[in-house]
Amino acid sequence: MATPRPAPLLAGPSSSAAAAAAPARQVTMRMFHGDVSLGDAEVFPIKPGPDGALPFPSNEIRVSHLSPASERCPPLAILQTIAPFSVRCKLQAKTVPLNPSIHRLYLTCFNEYKSAVVVVGDEELHLVAMPSKAVNVPCFWCCAVRAGLYASSVGMLNLRCLAIVFDLDETLIVANTVASFERRIGDLSHKMEAVDDPGRVAAMSAEIKRYIEDRALLKEFIDKDTVTDNGRILAAQKEEVQPIGAQDRLLRPVIRLPERNAILTRINPEIRDTSVFVKLRPAWEDLRSYLTAKGRKRFEVYVCTMAERDYALEIWRLLDPEANLISLNNISERVVCVKPDSSKSLQHVFKNGGCHPKMAMVIDDRLKVWDEKDQPRVHVVPAYAPYYAPQAETANAVPVLCVARNVACNIRGGFFREFDENLLKKVFELLYENELLDLPYAPDVGDYLVCEDTSFVPTNKDPAPIPEGMSGAEVEKRLNGRAHQVDQKQISSSTRLSDDVRVAPRGNLAGSNVESNGGSLPITPLLFVSVLQEIGRLCNSKVEFRSTVSSTGKTTQFSVEVLFSNEKVGSGTGKTREEAQVQAAEKALQNLQSNYLSFVAPMAGVLNKDTSKSLGGGNGFLEDDIDADGDTSMKELSGSTPIVDRLSSVISLLRELCVEDQHVVFRDEVQNPGSAINEEYHFQVELAGQILGIGIGANRDFAKLQAAEEALRFLETTTDPQIKKHLRPIRCS
Repeated sequence: MATPRPAPLLAGPSSSAAAAAAPARQVTMRMFHGDVSLGDAEVFPIKPGPDGALPFPSNEIRVSHLSPASERCPPLAILQTIAPFSVRCKLQAKTVPLNPSIHRLYLTCFNEYKSAVVVVGDEELHLVAMPSKAVNVPCFWCCAVRAGLYASSVGMLNLRCLAIVFDLDETLIVANTVASFERRIGDLSHKMEAVDDPGRVAAMSAEIKRYIEDRALLKEFIDKDTVTDNGRILAAQKEEVQPIGAQDRLLRPVIRLPERNAILTRINPEIRDTSVFVKLRPAWEDLRSYLTAKGRKRFEVYVCTMAERDYALEIWRLLDPEANLISLNNISERVVCVKPDSSKSLQHVFKNGGCHPKMAMVIDDRLKVWDEKDQPRVHVVPAYAPYYAPQAETANAVPVLCVARNVACNIRGGFFREFDENLLKKVFELLYENELLDLPYAPDVGDYLVCEDTSFVPTNKDPAPIPEGMSGAEVEKRLNGRAHQVDQKQISSSTRLSDDVRVAPRGNLAGSNVESNGGSLPITPLLFVSVLQEIGRLCNSKVEFRSTVSSTGKTTQFSVEVLFSNEKVGSGTGKTREEAQVQAAEKALQNLQSNYLSFVAPMAGVLNKDTSKSLGGGNGFLEDDIDADGDTSMKELSGSTPIVDRLSSVISLLRELCVEDQHVVFRDEVQNPGSAINEEYHFQVELAGQILGIGIGANRDFAKLQAAEEALRFLETTTDPQIKKHLRPIRCS
């Protein structure tokens, strides 16, 4: 529950109190709202000397507009998140005479969670109305932030939304032209001549065969606008591409092969040589549906790629055909293309003020292409290699993009837990007289990134020697109608780093034992984290990692606890955060084993009925007994209590909060009707016509409980006056 905010000033002005609270040096300035005079204000710099120069030009304070209102976040909390410790000065209205206009401005800002904005060049100075323990006149803190950033951040923080930035090639897709197919076939054939190992030769031959088959389909598409797949002749469909900016309307020939998880398209419909064969990474639909769940948007989506722009726009259209992730109005600024020899940076991605880098995570198959300061926010995935290792995505216990979905979920939960429980709480306690150092720490996505293993090399002994697919430079040449006459070295170095300089994934533990799983996939303990999050998703239960750091002399130790539906199920310690996370996740899995098998299987139908065989298959995740050193007090999990009892308890709490419980409405519907296993239940909780919580699950009670718990959390923290009028006063301070 949010801490009550101190009341704004209610008494008349007191010049003696104002003077007592004022710093030593001050400057008097005229204050305006547009062209309307608000009177004089005393301005006090935060720092002494030249560093404390006041930011207002012409020695006047001219408010141009008020910031957007916030539903739940006071302006200082938003500013501390996107511009930490950016307070430039403090100011308070002159007491004699006190202009009523500045008093009205102060009350509007204080009560409606707005700030008064002064625009200075490419910066905005936000005047934040502050309560005071000694001053009975309007007083403000002045914070500086990049123009436009505050307005975009208000909506994201209100909706509990972060940003996610995707790379394209070898992260979400692999695309080839005929030329890149032939180059790859030639490279492999040449390399195979020097290989003596029969097993390796067989693997390379199979890889070449896969390239040849898809090249044949692409050639037929180029020549005839058809493909012959398993005896069926499929004709290209003309798909309309919505114009972007000054672009003309396009009709692009496209053939979709869902059984192959592939699409054939033509970047420039007028040039047949720009035809490409695109392989989509498995589980993309799972990740995409998480990002924009029904009724709420969890992440704002961006793309940052080293590919040519027209190619990048078409690839993204294939990934997001209904423009649910990036609207057509935003596509131009949200698909960002950088030169192959440049570093990627979040500052460049958000150059138009769409988001602050601290509120963004990245999904990419390479770390070193990102600016060093952004690397802590990059979740590195294994490079997608559908020709070299076609079984890699399905052989893993959790598909790569499902791991990415779980990481994103964990980051979002950790970020907003810190925002709500630490930053918001402390901001509500701050007064005008507080110092800059009293501001609380603001969360950063990099603090909550759970690193996953990205080093597996399936089936073959060697890593893929050359990145799969084509380069953006190749597409660019063909878009301009030029023949492709660049040698292999130029092509392979034009957009991708060589495998020799690909860095080891962050978070790999020194000394971790990596063993082959039945000759398919090596597994490291870091994947325990992903499996744990997948169990939580299937149980409709929240999985959280809470970490602390302790230092003794030169030694630093990290401690991590795993909470499953707010119950502690595992803990770990280590010299690094990742090591502690892995240890905690592994113990949590051991403690969850019996409960998971007995609780999830009959409800969701997600496990084989013969669970002993399932666990004995050597997947390495759930087969160990509970550790003798494990926490024996963790055996009573939320899953062991009947769901109906939990639901009844939550509904009782909802009724206690509300003045009239008939205002609370549960609405339900069933999607995909059929067998019990395939049914998907949707519940939403409404109060006075407003949606408070949404739940989705394979079981009716699961979905209803999920919606009820989300509604309860919302009601306990809401500041919305339209909602609070339906709540009991004693519970909604």
